[in-house]
Amino acid sequence: MTDTSESTREASPDGRSTRWNDHKEQRRARILDAALHTIDEDGADAGVQQIADRAGVPRSVVYRIFKDRADLDEQLRVRIIDVMMSELAPTLTPRGTVGEAISRAVDTYIRWIVKYPRLHHFLGRGSSSTRTTGSKVVTGTKTAIGVQLGNFMTAVLDRRGQPSKLADPLAFAIIGLVDVSVNRWLTQPDSEVSSTELADFLSLSIWQIIDGNLRNTGVEIARTTPVSEL
Repeated sequence: MTDTSESTREASPDGRSTRWNDHKEQRRARILDAALHTIDEDGADAGVQQIADRAGVPRSVVYRIFKDRADLDEQLRVRIIDVMMSELAPTLTPRGTVGEAISRAVDTYIRWIVKYPRLHHFLGRGSSSTRTTGSKVVTGTKTAIGVQLGNFMTAVLDRRGQPSKLADPLAFAIIGLVDVSVNRWLTQPDSEVSSTELADFLSLSIWQIIDGNLRNTGVEIARTTPVSEL
């Protein structure tokens, strides 16, 4: 007969192990919060020692929680994107008119990068010790947004019986326009273009790209067209 009490002990996790995992997760969250605030205040070149000091832990603890600086940076990008998407995600479900939906998404994004320019810069650049040529989490987020927009454009064209094969390239062209324009603008702190003017330019440009390509397939909509009709 199987010893039930022994089987139960073997199946149950060790209490000490569970407490250590909880403690480790709490430290990880505290270090990431400290890193986010340090980068936001001091920029991407902030060192691990600065982050450790702010988190109230020895530098060695940071490297016990994270494999290396690259691992810390990538997990920090996840945290930053979570903060950004908490504001941006609701605008990616279009509502109101077409023009209002475009402007709402663009305005929200521009306001976020104006509020957190160092965090936005860090997403694309990384720290001084880990220059990045491409973060998986950043690339994945852009791809997810592009796919969502592409699916929306596909639905619009399919409903009108038009070929939708260009919906995906159209969506990613818009993502690229916004990304490159914003990054260039951020490298020019003395630019005569204000954040409001940049947002207006991008909103108009996105509309013109959508309008021109839809017209080419025989689909005509206006900026005042309710999204619900699409």
